[in-house]
Amino acid sequence: MKLIEKVGEFSGRFKGWSGNENLANYPFVENVYAPFAPLQRALPMLNLGLVSSAGAYIDGTDPFDLDSKDGDLNYREFPLEVEAEDFLYAAKGYDPAAVKRDRNVQIPIDRLREYEANGVIGRLNEVWWSVSSWIPNAARVADELAPQLADRLVAHDVKAALLIPASRLCHQTLGIVARAIESRGISTMLISVDRGVTDRVRPPRTAYYTGEFGSVAGKADWKQYQLRVLDEALRWIETFDQPASRKLAVELETATEAARGER
Repeated sequence: MKLIEKVGEFSGRFKGWSGNENLANYPFVENVYAPFAPLQRALPMLNLGLVSSAGAYIDGTDPFDLDSKDGDLNYREFPLEVEAEDFLYAAKGYDPAAVKRDRNVQIPIDRLREYEANGVIGRLNEVWWSVSSWIPNAARVADELAPQLADRLVAHDVKAALLIPASRLCHQTLGIVARAIESRGISTMLISVDRGVTDRVRPPRTAYYTGEFGSVAGKADWKQYQLRVLDEALRWIETFDQPASRKLAVELETATEAARGER
């Protein structure tokens, strides 16, 4: 299955796009069909991979290029052991304040390690992957970045992958990446706070809610909020039996906590 069904049409419209940061007249990808790989192992038995498009890079290394019209098509691979304070963020299209304060809002390593310790997942893969938050050329994502990332997940024997975009544009980027990963037989879940974009690009599984760019996996310093987003999204990897987009039950409980002064 093609990662972009009408790639020629996209490329033609992309050539005429002005490259503006507010994405005015940007030709978002539209797909009709989605690949789908049923989960081959239960969550407590699998190796879970994590892909973030918050633009994380290690302090002292080169940041992602945010000035190119096409975007930066590279990815970074990090061991879990790299500490949160060692990362900086090349952010475009989202405010990095929340992820700088608490990386779990976009890179929920601490939350996923808790799931691993409690047997919810078999294990969190020993490395995770970071891509740029600003990659306008979706055709190059499909041709270059997405297949390369899928190859890395296969090489690490990942059985399911959680994808967390940070900006509006990278909802599209990771939607394409999810399609590539799923085409390799690895089940995916993409968490979305922009259903309009993700429904157009058609990743195989999407868990969406009304959240904020830059805090897609939950609010900073609010562990229960983060767990509420992640818990349902992860468990849905098992229960989806076809490509679908489903709303997370986040808002009602959060409003109740806020009214009580709980956080």
